[in-house]
Amino acid sequence: MFLLEPNHFMPFSVNDEFEGPQMHLIANLSMMFQEVAMPQRVQAARDAGFAGVEIQFPETGALEEIKAASLRCDMPVTLINVPRGTGDAVGLACLPDQEDAYRAAVAICRDNARALGVQKINVLSGRPAKGTPHADSLATLERNLIYTAEVMADIDVQVMLEPVNRIDVPGFFVSGLDEGLAVLHAVDHPNLALQFDLYHMALTEPDLPAAIRRAGARIGHVQFADTRGRHEPGTGTINFAAAFEALRDTGYDGAVSAEYTPLKTTAEGLGWIKDFKRMLT
Repeated sequence: MFLLEPNHFMPFSVNDEFEGPQMHLIANLSMMFQEVAMPQRVQAARDAGFAGVEIQFPETGALEEIKAASLRCDMPVTLINVPRGTGDAVGLACLPDQEDAYRAAVAICRDNARALGVQKINVLSGRPAKGTPHADSLATLERNLIYTAEVMADIDVQVMLEPVNRIDVPGFFVSGLDEGLAVLHAVDHPNLALQFDLYHMALTEPDLPAAIRRAGARIGHVQFADTRGRHEPGTGTINFAAAFEALRDTGYDGAVSAEYTPLKTTAEGLGWIKDFKRMLT
């Protein structure tokens, strides 16, 4: 287990430590640095020592400010999500009666991806209505993934599929490594990969390092939070050193994103960052 050392935070020079390609830390601005407005979170993440950012669902009205901050701070926006739908929706991609809505969401995501210059987008499979045949949801998801992979390939953006645990999100369609890999295998598109969130996978897989090695080259993006609670490293039970060693064994050399809810302020919970940078290099 990674042990958090209180008051261990200090700013780092991003350019001194990240010369890529190698595993590098980025911050999810939808969950972190909420003490300031979204565009200012880019600078806050840089000052904290991150090498880039991701945003779950960027607001159209803030795109120009976010892009300007990204360029000014030399902080790429690595990933955004396809909009998840309205109300309590947690994704549209597997819903048989929402294919038009899903394609409209992909169009929005495509425009946002181009505006922000992102490298990757994430698809949330969603939660089918009770009584929906599994085969119908699966066929819909596969069609939508192929469509998304083709659309995003045209702008050189890679598409992720993220398994989400059903403890936090009951009824989520793709949950656990086996389900995610099975879908990717069935679709078999070169522009599709697995979004491997250590938090979700720690709740669905009995051996997290073994799961990472089993996913192997399918991993296209990595996120993390500690379990349980989805807070910063050191607040739960994940052995991050073992997880990162397994990631290195797969040959993964991309972004590793902090996507957690800080227990207090973001800055107060960043005592882990120096040790994580050491583990990732």
